[in-house]
Amino acid sequence: MGVADRLEFRLLGPVEVWRGPERLVISSRHQRSVVAALALRPGRVVSVSALVDAVWEEESPPSARRQVIKLVSRLRGVLGDAITTRSSDYVLNVEPDQVDVGVFESSVARARQLSATDPVGAAAAVREALRLWRGPALSGVTPGLAVQATRLEESRLAALEDGVDWELAVGGHAALVAELTVLVTEHPLRERLVGQLMLALNRSGRTTDALEVYRRTHERLAEDLALAPGVELQQLQVAILRDDVTLAAPVSPPAPAPRSSVAVPRQLPCAVAAFTGRASQLEELTGLLDRKDTVVISAINGTAGVGKTALAVHWSHRVADRFPDGQLYVNLRGFDPSGQPVQPAEAIRGFLDALGVPAPRIPAGLAEQAALYRSQLAGRRILVVLDNARDTGQIRPLLPGSARCLTVITSRDHLGGLIVSEGAHAVPLDLMTTAEAHDLLARRLGPERLAAEPHAVSDLIELCAHLPLALSIVAARATLTPVLSLTELSRQLRDVRDRLHALDIGDTSVNLSAVFSWSYRTLSTAAARMFRLLSLHPGPEISVPAAASLTGTDRDRAHAALSELTRAQLLTEPSAGRFAYHDLLRAYSAETAQQEEHEQARHEAMHRMLDHYVHTAHAATLLLNPPNDRLPLTAPEPEAHVEEFTDEEQAWQWFTTERPVFPAAIDRATDAGFDTHAWQIAWSVANFCIRAGHWTQMVTTQLVAIGAAERADDPHGLASSLRELGRAYIRLGRYPDAQASLHRALDLDERLGDLIGQARSYNNLGIVSYAQGAHPEALEHGKAAYALFHKAGHQAGEAEALNAIGWMQTQLGRHADALRSCTRALELHRAVGSRHGEADTWDSLGYAHHNLGEHQQAADCYQTALDLYQKLGSRHPQADTLIRLGDTYHDAGDFHAAQRCWQRALPILDDLRHPDADILRARLAEHPPAP
Repeated sequence: MGVADRLEFRLLGPVEVWRGPERLVISSRHQRSVVAALALRPGRVVSVSALVDAVWEEESPPSARRQVIKLVSRLRGVLGDAITTRSSDYVLNVEPDQVDVGVFESSVARARQLSATDPVGAAAAVREALRLWRGPALSGVTPGLAVQATRLEESRLAALEDGVDWELAVGGHAALVAELTVLVTEHPLRERLVGQLMLALNRSGRTTDALEVYRRTHERLAEDLALAPGVELQQLQVAILRDDVTLAAPVSPPAPAPRSSVAVPRQLPCAVAAFTGRASQLEELTGLLDRKDTVVISAINGTAGVGKTALAVHWSHRVADRFPDGQLYVNLRGFDPSGQPVQPAEAIRGFLDALGVPAPRIPAGLAEQAALYRSQLAGRRILVVLDNARDTGQIRPLLPGSARCLTVITSRDHLGGLIVSEGAHAVPLDLMTTAEAHDLLARRLGPERLAAEPHAVSDLIELCAHLPLALSIVAARATLTPVLSLTELSRQLRDVRDRLHALDIGDTSVNLSAVFSWSYRTLSTAAARMFRLLSLHPGPEISVPAAASLTGTDRDRAHAALSELTRAQLLTEPSAGRFAYHDLLRAYSAETAQQEEHEQARHEAMHRMLDHYVHTAHAATLLLNPPNDRLPLTAPEPEAHVEEFTDEEQAWQWFTTERPVFPAAIDRATDAGFDTHAWQIAWSVANFCIRAGHWTQMVTTQLVAIGAAERADDPHGLASSLRELGRAYIRLGRYPDAQASLHRALDLDERLGDLIGQARSYNNLGIVSYAQGAHPEALEHGKAAYALFHKAGHQAGEAEALNAIGWMQTQLGRHADALRSCTRALELHRAVGSRHGEADTWDSLGYAHHNLGEHQQAADCYQTALDLYQKLGSRHPQADTLIRLGDTYHDAGDFHAAQRCWQRALPILDDLRHPDADILRARLAEHPPAP
């Protein structure tokens, strides 16, 4: 098995399984428990009963054995033949060194053997072993493995205590005080740690503090356990009180003689010309120089072309004088077009040559070379720059062991393993800010040229996606062709299909397609396909289910591919489970899709993705408004993923998160010939847009939907889209446009014989008439809508129409009639489960009671409506109800309460940019609360 295929089981922290650089997806706690139970006994038989105990602890269900067998079967799909069956039980066929527990235990055992002759080496070996711990052992599993977790924690503490003993034995007391203070705080009744802290304090001249530690421990044992300290701790206290000479620190060995002739390497590449920006990252790196008594590693990571090497080299030259013993540099070629990264042995050999080690003294094995390399750096202040690293495995042998050295690493990989196990300090490098990008162009082209075409400069920065490499290429193009204006250059770049070619200046080392390809070629087959097909998604971000739909794989495999792309810096993860990339990477992704994916495969991927959005949005809108009409959707493609929601809150959150995707998805659907999908997605998100106040977006999407329905020759879709457009126009106060759309929809509905469509159009026409002050006409529209809904047997529609009728009756002064109409509407809304309809009707009832002078009843009704609107996320109705509730309080003489309601409504209207905001602001100014 090669290194890339080698399985590693990590139990000393969250339970994880890795195959080479890839973390395998093991999604459930029960599966992780089975993995952990098997990995704790590698190569040995584990019975089904033992696995049942590991998963369920005590009360296992009757089906436990069957469930365990299913869990193992699923794990085999991930781990392959690593799990085998032996007499109906199971064996994990891996070596102990493939499990971090085995590595830890064997390392500690060797350290204990070494301690008698080399306590320094033994202590260092234990410290190295303890780096394997990433948190509490066996995290993320079921309680059935609690005993094993406790055993492992005890092993960790015992090893730590041994290591501390060996460090105390060689005079390391001063450096241990801080660590032991924390450990004793965490484990106050662990007497061996307490004694070690007392000894370290005493040897550091802090006898009083040492005795105070004993006193606190004595009190804690007495209070918690009714016990006295053990004999050893009591004897240590007496020895400290007597100033016993046996407690004195050992005499330090003499310092090694200074080297007579030591090579001082100066390997840094040339300083970066015209470097600009990255002030915060430079400051962060410089801050690392102040850290003492620890090996400092800085890992600069970021996407291709973001300027990682430029930053590392520029900073290294700035601080080179702080490293008088030299600077080592190697380009590890982790993402080189040759595909051949530098091997650690080759890099170490180069470093040893630079350090002046004679060739005959350099051993053959990597481990021996690494030990010699670290010995050469011991006690010296050297800066080590490891540029363009592929992964953690390539880096580890090159890390110094001396706290006087500092290592700077650049990589497109996140190097998460290095951060966890080596304590590396991550310096993520993102795209440039607008100001930084402007400075870069100004340094390359001169401020005068930029000042002459400021709009073109802004366009170039955006078209280059703020990527330093792209900006540098643009500057080179402009320099090489001075007759080419920046405006013309931006015009050439604006066509995304030609953007990568427009940024080609004939040098593969700075050609964006080539640079991106170096990362692309390192991907697994699944991740590469994911990268290609992501170009079909309109952005700006994609979820795991949408990505799984694109590739036609399950969610776990899709997430694994997305995670690999993120580690390769070809994607970012702006929020948990959502992924994105910048426009230039999108262009490269589209280029690879065009070259490597057949047209039919691209078409099928687009179909699955659009199915995901239309079916998920349709399910969500029905959950938000249960009596809503259903679309006659065709069944989704088998490998499209439709999300399921258990409540309105989940549906609302999905709409809120995906809202930026909808307009682009509708456009992408029309461009690809999926016209039915286009208008159906627009319809499915319409209710959310109405309630959340995204009316302008709704106009845009419905205009596209109308064109799509016309091309699809779908009169029902056209009528629905026209009706939704009319609703959006109403909210924006564009009443003539609303009337035109609604009348056109009504004509279509009448020709189609669609009673419900006609009723909905009349309902909305009633709202337009009401908004224009034509209340009798609005009432007639409401009655027409009710008659059509009643004829169609549509109770939810009847309820909406009755509420509209009741509202119009209040406008005509018929408040008692309004109460009857709205009470009946409320009953129907409850019968069909329309909470939004209930909220609207409670608001109407409040208005009727208010006009009857029944202020308390009105306030109660408004508050009920407001509570419902808030739960439903309906923003504009909240503002309307708050205003009317304020009017009620004002008329009842409670001016402070009125002001509070109006003030709560104002920011909602301002946020929606609603014209009523200015009217409300004027009212607040005219009616200040009474003193």
